[in-house]
Amino acid sequence: MLQAKGLQKSYGQLQVLKNIDLEIKKGEIVAIVGASGAGKSTLLHILGTLDTPDNGKVHINNHDVFGQTSKALAAFRNKSIGFVFQFHNLLPEFSALENVMIPGLISGKDESTVRKRADDLLVMLGLESRKDHKPSELSGGEQQRTAVARALINSPDLILADEPSGNLDSKNALELHNLFFQLRKDLDQTFVIVTHNGELSRMADRTLEIKDGQIVK
Repeated sequence: MLQAKGLQKSYGQLQVLKNIDLEIKKGEIVAIVGASGAGKSTLLHILGTLDTPDNGKVHINNHDVFGQTSKALAAFRNKSIGFVFQFHNLLPEFSALENVMIPGLISGKDESTVRKRADDLLVMLGLESRKDHKPSELSGGEQQRTAVARALINSPDLILADEPSGNLDSKNALELHNLFFQLRKDLDQTFVIVTHNGELSRMADRTLEIKDGQIVK
């Protein structure tokens, strides 16, 4: 479902990625691990089209993601890829429900349809009683589950998560990890997760270790 070939990326004289090849199957949960500065987040940002490689290609469902205009790429990203970040990036002035709805509204879908989908996701994630609360009124675990709902709003092919449990205590981290596997079971959702959490990497179907810009195992 996801294929990357020959990915290279440098910032000035620093070569961060050195000919990265990888394949991810639909429904897989794959962890990417490695020391800080190894290139994990850079790789994730390129797979998610938030950054462009100097060389190499990325295909999602046989679609050459960088072989299109920037406008088409933005629309593809919105529809096909969901993101979960360490600090969840919820907009403080909006409720949980409104935050979840935003990518759906950006995609041009009817507001009532998006609202119903957001409601359903918040119920699925146990947040139905919290949907009208703003992020400052939610716990860390609730904020991150809201971010997961937002990532799912457009039924993406792929969810990319960058240290998703890095800002959570151990109880909330375990609940989030279990949630990813439940979503895989219920929705056949595919996840690629950058993590320093050893427990999560052991739970994953596969673990890819990056060292000095290359996958070493």
